[in-house]
Amino acid sequence: MRPLWALVIYLLAVFIGGALLAPWLYDLAQHFAAQFPKLAHAPFHRYVDRSLLIVALAGIWPLMRALGATSFQELGLAPLYGQSKRLVSGFWLGFLSLGVVAAVALGFGGRTLVQSITAHGVAGVVFGAIGTAVVVGVLEEILFRGAIFGGLRRVLYWPMALILSSLIYALVHFLQRGDSAGPVAWYSGLAILPRMLGGFANFHTSVPAFFTLTLVGVVLGLAYQRTGNLYFSMGLHGGWVFWLKIYGGFTADVPHRSLWFWGSGKMIDGWLAFFVLALTLAILNRVPALRQRPAFSIS
Repeated sequence: MRPLWALVIYLLAVFIGGALLAPWLYDLAQHFAAQFPKLAHAPFHRYVDRSLLIVALAGIWPLMRALGATSFQELGLAPLYGQSKRLVSGFWLGFLSLGVVAAVALGFGGRTLVQSITAHGVAGVVFGAIGTAVVVGVLEEILFRGAIFGGLRRVLYWPMALILSSLIYALVHFLQRGDSAGPVAWYSGLAILPRMLGGFANFHTSVPAFFTLTLVGVVLGLAYQRTGNLYFSMGLHGGWVFWLKIYGGFTADVPHRSLWFWGSGKMIDGWLAFFVLALTLAILNRVPALRQRPAFSIS
């Protein structure tokens, strides 16, 4: 049971350590406010988000060592040579799947294109989407699939590990903005964490978004399980993130249309995206090009 305890300690360290780190980063930003005014004026909850990510990434290798990993290959990072086909194939599956959501929503009037955006604004959205897709696709796959899913399947049957890691992925991504009242103190990060989970109190906000995020984790984890490394998952994740940024930047709500079905600019908070991603899961499960790897051994 040592690996399971290592994962529990890791998750506690991420949330508690990240919450305690956030006020220090906030104070540091205020100290350099003249040089970085935009950073200094960012709301405190953004510091909490970034602090959680920093602690999570910093703890990956200690976690893997505690789980018995001895190389980056055990984290899903096989040598890059010869993996470009999987990376590109994953990207196109992600790009086309959420592209269907965008096309259906725009074609049937569930969303509308933003008319007032400038050429400079278009370039900013597109290049921002590309950069975010690369960074998020790489870092989150290493963290959630390589470390957390990879760690859980050392102590659980991989389907169970897949579901549990996907729930963790959805939970972390469902953290809402939490307002910090008064000056930021050393305990402000700990105080804001419960408020960041406030989205679960709203049924229309949590459903279907939480289910969709869990499904996203299942698809990405299954891709990792079947291919034996993270490159297909990174491409798939990147393709999705690219569309999420493009969709949010170029489309707007249509009055009197059901946000519960069509979703907002976030895309994944509508049932349409859930159904398309469920179809993507069915397709992924039948792609013969993805080699079925043996189930991970249970220690």
